[in-house]
Amino acid sequence: MASLAWPIARLSSCMSSAPDSSTSVATMRRSSWNVSLYPGALTNGYYRRVFLPEPRGLRSADRVAERIAMLRTVPAVQPLRVWAEDLENRVPGRIVPRFDPAEAGIDSTVLFVLEAPGPMTNASNARPGSGFISADNDDATAENVWRVRSEVGLHDGVLHWNIVPWYLGAASVKPTRAELAEGSAALLELMGLLPKLRTLILAGRYAQDGWRTGIAGSLRRPPVEVIETWHPSPLALNQRGKRAEFKTALARAVT
Repeated sequence: MASLAWPIARLSSCMSSAPDSSTSVATMRRSSWNVSLYPGALTNGYYRRVFLPEPRGLRSADRVAERIAMLRTVPAVQPLRVWAEDLENRVPGRIVPRFDPAEAGIDSTVLFVLEAPGPMTNASNARPGSGFISADNDDATAENVWRVRSEVGLHDGVLHWNIVPWYLGAASVKPTRAELAEGSAALLELMGLLPKLRTLILAGRYAQDGWRTGIAGSLRRPPVEVIETWHPSPLALNQRGKRAEFKTALARAVT
């Protein structure tokens, strides 16, 4: 098993050199991304998460390009960008999609954890994905998350990730116990980078199993509310009653 230990010195350097996460988007270098592509992006001078007028927004190559530019400029995502790059270096041969810089970054209060990155997160596939873990991705699971979040008003302070953070392949490829153990160790590291985190949404059996076996009993576990719910894939949510239960779970995370 590859070592997933996040070096404390590296973390301190990353946090101290990153831009102030409270920086208003209005003060950022607007030439780095096109605000006009994101109606409603600025609210009281700060960036909102759910602002695109429809789901599957990252089917647009222009929007993907803007997110790539934002990944290097949005202050709140910089520590997470560095961490994800370091994680990928620690797991050679695996692809770790990046955090969506349009999300809350280190200011997140809600962390949404699914199973593993889907094909539309992988930019190197024959049908290229976005390269991001995002509710704006061009797939049915992301669309379900987008729509239900919009329905319950879970707009701000959210970050999406997976219990296994690297790409496994087709959706039919499921995590092994070893991969869940590695991934839960990485998730524990990630939570240490989110000082405002108050709620964890575990979507699906694999996310829940990884939490129970690798994190729930850890002394390093932060004091967060844990909400368990169904995986948002059509296979799950199209079953009777499950979409309503998923919606109820997400509503619990709304402040």
